[in-house]
Amino acid sequence: MTFKDHFSHHAIDYARYRPDYPAELFEFLASVVKQHDLAWDCGTGNGQAALQLAGNFDRVIATDPSEKQIQNALPHEKISYVVATAEATSIPAGSVDLITVAQALHWFDFESFYREVLRVLKPQGILAVWCYGLTRINPTVDGIVQHYYKDVIGPFWPPERRYIDEEYRTVPFPFAEIPAPAFQMQAEWNLNDFTGYLRTWSATQRFQKQLAQDPLDVIYSLLAKAWGPVDARLAIRWPIYLRLGSVTAL
Repeated sequence: MTFKDHFSHHAIDYARYRPDYPAELFEFLASVVKQHDLAWDCGTGNGQAALQLAGNFDRVIATDPSEKQIQNALPHEKISYVVATAEATSIPAGSVDLITVAQALHWFDFESFYREVLRVLKPQGILAVWCYGLTRINPTVDGIVQHYYKDVIGPFWPPERRYIDEEYRTVPFPFAEIPAPAFQMQAEWNLNDFTGYLRTWSATQRFQKQLAQDPLDVIYSLLAKAWGPVDARLAIRWPIYLRLGSVTAL
């Protein structure tokens, strides 16, 4: 299949401005697997999830089809970074205890990826997939971001983005589902950090490339007024939508 590359051309900004996942999420994931020999972080991007997996697993294989993303990934002695698609890897069969997919499943060919999942997982292995929604800051800023997301750059989102809007509830998931608690990401950013994050959105990049103008110009004055001093650090939250599955009970 053709790799849909939405991130390589701004991999450095992606690594700089993407929020970190909470440690509690990875503690929970470690608690639901029986062994901690090997984790596979699929669609690793800059290695955010892989780095946190390394705290609980002996080894981590982190794959991404984007060579530029891998080049900007966070190094760790336990992590082996590999340029590979989600649907075809060189990971040995029956070797993986936990597979994680953070904010990437919606780009995959589901059927082919799930075949690879079944091939590489151990008999009691677990698949964890998650995405995160729009930021929650305060009602005024949130309203501006919603307008930007839907009305300004809305037509430039790839069709797969709908799975995130639907909180991964509609993603095909042919596994025995395991209940999971709610998690969220948190950060404190100034206005420059936040607009840097908005610029990593694939629809922002598409708008800019196709129309040769910065879509943030449409909302910046409103956003700056709602934000306050540009160096003010506001609390930002992202809800995480997690699905957890086992092949044992299938």
